[in-house]
Amino acid sequence: MGLLAIGTPLAWPEAKKKADQVREWGIEQLLAIWKRAKGKERDMLLWGDEIEYLVVKFDDKDRKVRLSLRQADILAALAADEELSKKGGCVPDLQNVSRITDKLPVFHPEFGRFMLESTPGKPWGIGFKDLLDVEPNMKWRRQIAKDHMEDNEGPITLTTFPRLGTKDDFTCPYFPPSGDKLRSQFLPDEIANPHIRFPTLAANIRARRGRKVEINVPIFKDFNTPVPFKDPTVNYDLHNWPEDDDVRNGAAKDDHVYMDAMAFGMGSCCLQITFQAKNITEGRKLYDQLSPLGPIMLALTAATPIYKGFLVDTDVRWNQISRAVDDRTPEELGERPLKHDRWRIPKSRYASNSTYISLDPRLRPEYHDPDLVVDPAIQEHLVAGGMDPLLATHFAHLFIRDPIVVFSEDLNHLDLEQTNHFENIQSTNWQHIRFKPPPADADIGWRVEFRPMEIQMTDFENAAFSIFIVLVTRAILSFELNFYVPIPRTTENMETAHNRDAVLKDHFYFRKNPFPPRSVKINGSASGATTPMMLPSRPQTPTGPIEDEYALMSIDEIINGRTESYEDGLPGFPGLIPLVESYLNSVNVDVETRCDLARYLDLIRKRASGQLWTGAKWMREFVRRHKEYKGDSVVGEGLCYDLLSEVEKVEMLGLGGGGPMFKAGAEMKPTAVDGEPARTTREHAFSSSNGTPF
Repeated sequence: MGLLAIGTPLAWPEAKKKADQVREWGIEQLLAIWKRAKGKERDMLLWGDEIEYLVVKFDDKDRKVRLSLRQADILAALAADEELSKKGGCVPDLQNVSRITDKLPVFHPEFGRFMLESTPGKPWGIGFKDLLDVEPNMKWRRQIAKDHMEDNEGPITLTTFPRLGTKDDFTCPYFPPSGDKLRSQFLPDEIANPHIRFPTLAANIRARRGRKVEINVPIFKDFNTPVPFKDPTVNYDLHNWPEDDDVRNGAAKDDHVYMDAMAFGMGSCCLQITFQAKNITEGRKLYDQLSPLGPIMLALTAATPIYKGFLVDTDVRWNQISRAVDDRTPEELGERPLKHDRWRIPKSRYASNSTYISLDPRLRPEYHDPDLVVDPAIQEHLVAGGMDPLLATHFAHLFIRDPIVVFSEDLNHLDLEQTNHFENIQSTNWQHIRFKPPPADADIGWRVEFRPMEIQMTDFENAAFSIFIVLVTRAILSFELNFYVPIPRTTENMETAHNRDAVLKDHFYFRKNPFPPRSVKINGSASGATTPMMLPSRPQTPTGPIEDEYALMSIDEIINGRTESYEDGLPGFPGLIPLVESYLNSVNVDVETRCDLARYLDLIRKRASGQLWTGAKWMREFVRRHKEYKGDSVVGEGLCYDLLSEVEKVEMLGLGGGGPMFKAGAEMKPTAVDGEPARTTREHAFSSSNGTPF
């Protein structure tokens, strides 16, 4: 969730006039942060997870499930709970109580009125007890939220609601589509959080673009899908708003599902992990080294195969959110020659990273993005203020964007003890890794936010991916691992991650050798990995053509390792899990803890190898084998009800060891649908949290 300020927002024509002032004051606040905090040291790494829920309401009589727009009521119920309040409360946004304990989780609102966000009450440490507490804490949070909902409501961890934007009454209460802010022909304005920031953000993005946002997702072509597919929900005869002309001007593409509002993207849920580094140097290193991992984890957590009641031919959410908040004008998009705008901008403000920022000597100039756009005046000003050129380039790139939501009250006085103007732009650059300076009002260090992962259906899965990426950061820092690839390759990888079944069918650019040239063996042995684990004596600057440093690899090779050598004679990639296991060997974890952690690593290992399916694969197959599915890519109301009922049951029963995944190799059974030839489908084969079959 971004910056939630209160005030009088400016409509876009007025906000545009104040954009330069906000940028200038934001940069002054950044320099003030830099001077105060560049030498800030913390004792150890801390980290936290962020879980987002959809709140759904089941109608068992009519076999319907709807989005519940009771976010405010649920948060109020949590805040009014006397027992929770005695312990410090769970909703700091609504409560004026002292948190006498930091054990209680915290709940926040999100963009959609059907969403909740939860975080642990305090940051996690790197101790192994903390790692093993993550899953129970996630379950506890879900239960607390459930306890403050109505009996027929539930918190579901799906990326998107499968029928958001259909023509039926998919919300409770129901509101008709359209409204002055979104101007959508599919969604009502009431679907968004009423906090003034959110409708203003949506309206000003649309106004800055000069048209509605345009989201087209390729349809999944099944045996009865019309060819060409023309989205039947699109109304070409609407004349409520000037932007209704968009579809008549070609906004809705053939063979695609069309969406037209910010809520289709920002109404998505995800799993985010934030790390507090011990200092800025460590933070910058983590930012760089985690960047190439982003597309890998996006594909590995794929969980978004349905939009607006249709199966689509992609598996993840990222590009849909990117397009949902894309405020670029036709000139910035390259559709028209530059006349009123300053530059052509290659990416949306929600996109993969375009910068590296570490002072690591292994960072070669060839790794940088050759198409990077920066504001040279801001870059020069930051360098003159004492910031090194590399980090100044990063922020000068972020600040090519306009502030979208500007409050008039904030323009009266520049307060260098605050960060509101800086965060106005920083927090609306939604990149897949975010570098976060310390806030002005808390004793917090430099942070790195890992943003690409999809939310998973079960708490076991969400805990597994959280724990895995934490352990990867420990291995990176302990072994001085080097995952640098050129930024354009990471950008390509992010696109590849969207492909259906990319986790098994596609290959990703990844660095072949994560170790520097001069290395020593850990404890003189291979530490249990497929390739001897080598601890670098010191990082060295690589030499030779950068194209020789990386290769196309499968997710299985990246996660589990590659035994086969490359054509240039380099040994195969060791694998992220073997690297993590070598790290665990090096810190002498006790046997019981290793066994507990192995359950989580086993999920990652099997997901990468294809032994367990992704959530996207499972949902797609659930739909295709359902008795009501007609092979036409349509996910109807009854089918959606059964799907979400099954998802809720899986979590409630604790069938989490492999998540709600079909196991590869399970018995195949033919299923005939409406007289069409039988298609094979897989039976359920869940694993319990201890890894044994049911």
